[in-house]
Amino acid sequence: MARVKGAIMSRKRRKKVLKLAKGYWGAKSKHFKMAKQAVMKSGNYAFVGRKLRKRDFRSLWITRISAQAKACGMNYSTFMHGLKLAGINLNRKMLAELAVNDKEAFAGLVEQAKTALGK
Repeated sequence: MARVKGAIMSRKRRKKVLKLAKGYWGAKSKHFKMAKQAVMKSGNYAFVGRKLRKRDFRSLWITRISAQAKACGMNYSTFMHGLKLAGINLNRKMLAELAVNDKEAFAGLVEQAKTALGK
């Protein structure tokens, strides 16, 4: 059986890592050993960042809903409770969109929440 050398696959693997490390500062974009570590670390940061993005957007939506609900004379938690009692199933993303772009519609939702609470 003939001996197979691994030069082609090794070069392919190294080129792939160095391509991912393109634009990194200093030797991290030039030396394979450092580039490999940097790419692994950046992959972990990217994975965590995808999870954090969901959390950040939810808190942004809640802040926007809360600010508009306060402007209409109601706090966030009672507003959400009133919506639930009124049977209005809108997610926070859509409520935040209404709070920013359509204040009249949001005020109507606040009134419906108030009537459902009996205020």
